[in-house]
Amino acid sequence: MKWNILEVRRLNGFLECETKALAKLKGEWIEEKPKSMLVSSYIDSWMSNDLERFKENNSDIFTKQGELKADFKIAETVIEQIKEDPMFMKYITNGNQQIMTGEISGVPVKIKIDSFHPSKCITDLKSMASFDLIWNEHTHKKENFVDYYDYITQAAIYQEIVFQNTGDVLPFIIAACTKQKYSERVLLQIPQDKISFKLQFLQQYLPHIQELKEGKAIPTACGCCDYCISKKKCDKIYYYEDFWRKEE
Repeated sequence: MKWNILEVRRLNGFLECETKALAKLKGEWIEEKPKSMLVSSYIDSWMSNDLERFKENNSDIFTKQGELKADFKIAETVIEQIKEDPMFMKYITNGNQQIMTGEISGVPVKIKIDSFHPSKCITDLKSMASFDLIWNEHTHKKENFVDYYDYITQAAIYQEIVFQNTGDVLPFIIAACTKQKYSERVLLQIPQDKISFKLQFLQQYLPHIQELKEGKAIPTACGCCDYCISKKKCDKIYYYEDFWRKEE
């Protein structure tokens, strides 16, 4: 069985934990969307002129009295503040949403661009809890949200697929806002050298994902995600100090 088409969200899952991503693909692990993601989707739906349908399909964002719940009222406030920021609005609304397909190392890929500005740039809207640095349990250091969520992977794939469709190598811009009463906004460009380096990695890695789905390779478990923890079994007795020492 081969990929029909690979979307970036699935790829990110494999980069985080191959075992979990494969289990999700097979329907063996169902993951609930956190409320924070639903709030982000609310803002995304406004930008794509699809907010009314989003509200119709997500009745749980309303109270029994029919009012928006608190987090989504804040999202409305964020949207109003975005509307008052001319430069930010230019990058997220003056382009057009665009779906494109292509191939990377023989693997079919589909992208959905939030705001495509032909011959100028690719813009993707991100709504974050805040712009504070985030502690990464794997690297044991604080990271900015671009590195923490590995948005450079998205930038590399989007740029490559756009190039395949248009012949243009376009800058990738993240239009980020915070989901706070007083929302911060920033426009961030991913450096080209980081995008090129990531694309080289992806050109080597994507065929491996294909092999995982076809059962020709064994997935690697991260050992610390919710799926991996749910599958852990006791395998030995530790002296109690040694149990924590192994994490150092």
